[in-house]
Amino acid sequence: MDEREFERLAAAALEGVERALEANEIDCERKPGGILELEFDDGSKIIVNRHGAAREIWVAARSGGFHFRWDGSAWRDTRGGAELFAALSKLVSEQLGRGVRLLG
Repeated sequence: MDEREFERLAAAALEGVERALEANEIDCERKPGGILELEFDDGSKIIVNRHGAAREIWVAARSGGFHFRWDGSAWRDTRGGAELFAALSKLVSEQLGRGVRLLG
């Protein structure tokens, strides 16, 4: 995938994440450079950002760091194969203390 295609796909994914969070009444702040920052009542955060050099979307959460690469149809975790929105649903649920299902 070339840089232009990556930027298009990553921007669409981040916009989808932002919409899914808003639909679940979860605040996030968009930072410069394609970064979404979610802050929870307990002060913990989840950071979602695009990483152009690796052509990945990276997620940093209390439980660890995750890298998602486009497989032609979805963003998949490079280690476990989880889809981005499914993984974020789990991570947000853990940090929020209640079940959340984010749909992309």
